[in-house]
Amino acid sequence: MNWIPLTEADQLTKIKSDSHDHPVVIFKHSTRCSISHMAKTRMDRGTAIEGVDYYYLDLLTYRPISNLVAETFAVHHESPQLLLIRNGECVYEETHNGIDPEELREQV
Repeated sequence: MNWIPLTEADQLTKIKSDSHDHPVVIFKHSTRCSISHMAKTRMDRGTAIEGVDYYYLDLLTYRPISNLVAETFAVHHESPQLLLIRNGECVYEETHNGIDPEELREQV
């Protein structure tokens, strides 16, 4: 997986804009959580979907951005959390052990 680090609040504007042209995924990861580690490993082992941007957010380091993601896309904050953004909105959201690259593929 070629993760794009999500480290700046203004990247959310780009994500919303880009999502009108192609799907965008945001993976919110807690580096201290074993479930989050398993979900990220599962994503890393999956095959990236061509034409999809994958953003990685270390929510412990960038907690204000994590909060802004929840607010911007009208989702409840979870960790780990996978969001699929299309046309400026979150159209699919999954957390914890439900995060699965094959399920994401079906949603895209």
